[in-house]
Formats: sequence, C-alpha cells, structure tokens
Amino acid sequence: MAFKGKKLISSIFLRVFRYYIVVLLLFAVVLGLTFMNLYANSNIEHRGTDLERVGSNAANAMRSYILDDDFEGALEYLSLFNDIESGEIWTISNPDAYRPMNSILESVNLSKVNSQAEFADLLDNAFHAKKKISSFFSNIHGATTLAAGIPIYGKGNEVCGALIIIEEMTDVDEIKNTGMKMVLTSAIVGFLVTIVVSALFAGQIIRPVMKVKDVTTALQNGDYTVKTNLNSKDEIGEMAKSIDMLSERLYQNQQEANNLEQMRQDFFANVSHELRTPIAVVRAYTESMVDGVVTEPEKVAQYNNRILAECKSMERLVGDLLTLSKMQNPDFKIDKEPVNLVHIFDEIVRSALAISSERRIQIVMHRESNVYMIMGDYDRLRQMFIVILDNAIKFSEPGKTIHLNLSSVKRKIICSIRDEGIGISEEELPNIFDKFYKSKLRQNAKGTGLGLPIAKQIALKHGGTIDVKSKVGEGTEFIFTFDEIYEEDL
Repeated sequence: MAFKGKKLISSIFLRVFRYYIVVLLLFAVVLGLTFMNLYANSNIEHRGTDLERVGSNAANAMRSYILDDDFEGALEYLSLFNDIESGEIWTISNPDAYRPMNSILESVNLSKVNSQAEFADLLDNAFHAKKKISSFFSNIHGATTLAAGIPIYGKGNEVCGALIIIEEMTDVDEIKNTGMKMVLTSAIVGFLVTIVVSALFAGQIIRPVMKVKDVTTALQNGDYTVKTNLNSKDEIGEMAKSIDMLSERLYQNQQEANNLEQMRQDFFANVSHELRTPIAVVRAYTESMVDGVVTEPEKVAQYNNRILAECKSMERLVGDLLTLSKMQNPDFKIDKEPVNLVHIFDEIVRSALAISSERRIQIVMHRESNVYMIMGDYDRLRQMFIVILDNAIKFSEPGKTIHLNLSSVKRKIICSIRDEGIGISEEELPNIFDKFYKSKLRQNAKGTGLGLPIAKQIALKHGGTIDVKSKVGEGTEFIFTFDEIYEEDL
C-alpha cells in the first residue's frame, strides 16, 4: 500500500510539474510572438502612413505637371524623387481613362505591374480612385516591401493614371529574425527558471495532498485522533476540513460505541445485581419449605407472602426494563392525540390521595385555566407524572405540602411538581436520571432505579424537556415543558 501511495503521489507531482512547465513555456512563447508581431505591425502601420503621405504629395505634383502639359518637368521630378527618397515610384497610365496619362510619363509597363497579384490589386484600386497600402513579399524586388497605390488625377478631375510607391522593408525582416532569436533564447531561459518554479509550485500542491493521504490511511487503520490541520482556503483546504470533520465524527462515534459497550456491561451487571437478591430470597424460602425446615402453617404463609412480594418486585423490575427499552428505541413511536393536562393532574391527585392522607401530606393544585392542551399519549403522560408525584410523597415528611403547578407562557405549557422534602444533594443531582441509580436513603430501599429514566424518556418522546431544582432540607422541584396546542391547531 505504501509503495502504491508513493507512486500515486509521484505521478501527481510529475503531472502537475509537467503541465505547469508547458503552460509557462506556451505563455512565454505566445507573449513573445505577440509583442514581436505587435511591434512589427505598429512599425508597418506608422511607415505606411508616411509612405501614403509621400505618395499623395508625389501624385499631386504629377497632376500639376499633367495639367500644364509639362512632361519634361514631370520626368525631372520623378528622377529627382527617386534620387532623394528611399522609396521607388512607379507611374502607370490608365488605359480606360477618357484622357489617359501620356505614355511618356509611364515608368513601368502594365504587364510588369500585373505580374504579381498584390501590385495588380493596388493598381486596380488606384484606377478606381481609391488609395491602398499593402505589405507583402515582392517577387520583383526579392524582399518584403511596403507599397501604396495612389490615383493620379488629370484634366476634368479624371483618374488618368496611378502612382505606386514602394519601399523595401529588409529591416522589418531583421526585426522578426532578431525577435525569433530573442523568443527562442527567452524560452530556453524560461524553461530553466520554470523548472525551479514548477517544482516549488507542484510541491505546494502535493504536500497537502500527501498530508490528506496520510490522514486517510490512519483513519483506515482505525486511528481517529489524527488531523490534517490544513487551513488553506481552496478546494484542498475544503477537502482537508471535511476529512478533519470526518475524523472528529469517527472519534465521537468510537467514544459513543465504547460508552454504549460500557453501558451495556453496566446494564447487565445492574440487572444481575437487582435480580440476585430477590432470587436468592425466593430460593432460600422455597428450599426451607421443600426441605421441611418450616412446617408451621403461620410460618409457611409468611414465607409464601415473602416469595410473592419478591416475585412482584421482579415482575415490576422486568416491566420497567421493557418500558425503558421501548422508550429508548429511536424507532418507537407513541400514539398522540389532544390531551388536557388538567385531567391527568386531577387523576394522579385522586390516585395519590389515599397515601398522602395516610402520611398527612397535603397536595395543592395551582392553575389559571381548566384547559392546557398538548399532543400526547394520555397513559404515558399519567405514568410520567405519577413517578414524580410518588417520589415527592415518598421523600416528604408528614405535615408537608406538595405543590402542583400548571401555566402557559408563549405557547409553552410549564408543569411543575414541587415538594418540601429532604431534597437531593448537588453530588447526586446529575445522576438521578441514570438507570438503576438509587440513593442510599431508606425511602429508596424498594425502588428499581428506573422510574426517573422512564419519566425522562416519556418527556422526550413528547418533544418536551424535564429539569430539576433541589436543595437539601428544602425540597425538590421537577419542571416539565411542552408545546401547547389550540383549537385552531386541531
């Protein structure tokens, strides 16, 4: 696996390295050629403008000579022009004109001009009273030339002929050749520089990729504590962040799995502990009667009652376990319907009245309305509140009062059961909803330690919350919060 990983990284590195070099070299070459062509075109455009200006002046001078029929002056002018100016002038008579330019003024014949398409095009435009400038390789001159075709106007403002002014551009060819050498030299230097830059650039990309690869390998091997710790704000950084989040989540899942396993072991240990005592009692009493150790009718009846009591205790424990198991199952759904909590509170007060009266404990109900509606399961909600009320009675001294409160605030129903009992210490308070947790008080001797966990699960299944406030020696208050519904919601 390690070898394949290194091979993969090397492959990516070389690919990025190669692509980066190609891109930079292409950019350098294209940029060099572009600037070279821009310079050449700019030079040609500027010189073409000058050439057209000179040719137009010459054409105007020729017109003056033609209008004056001064052919000798025209020929002297052309001769002087060719001696002074760097360009060469051709003059051609327009055979289609009504009064064509005198043939004595023609410096080249028409067939020579038409021997190359570019010259013929310049001549045709000039005969049609259009000026045109072209740059091309002249077969006649054997070099790159810049030429302009200018019409020559005669009598009656008629195009009697054309003037073609030509300038060889050997310096432009030299510029292009020099430019090509510079581009080639730049490409070689750029290639050497690009190798270094590409290596650094590719390394910056590959290093985080290698880091991500190492982390994913560690995750694959079960090490969920590793992190990439990459903070780059690009796609690789986003991928690294996702992998770090995955690592964190896998670590949390591992911790939860460990906790669940520990809870499972604790659960079986607690169940075994809770069942061991009643089973041992039942076995001891049963063996005493089977072995004939106890034969007196009163003693036998006493043993039978004790066995029955222990069986009921085990039955209650198993029932609570099944209820709690159902409640903790995420797929378990409760059947909800509109429920008036006032009816539930009235019923649990009636149910607890006999025990509370016997212990001289008063139960007081506080409410501002006779209707506090929520969506829920009547029997489950009744079971939840009975657990809390039974505990309130169990841990209250004679002569104390238990307060039941119902109120509504911002579409939330607040239910509370507050006693004036012995209270719960700060050390025990965080543990009261744990399965099988029981305080060492004598009032808890017969409890299963599952009542409060069941009550909490019922509250959660109804989308509610349960909070506890307690102070030793002053009492305990359980506060439930549920979403309220109105008639228009039904």
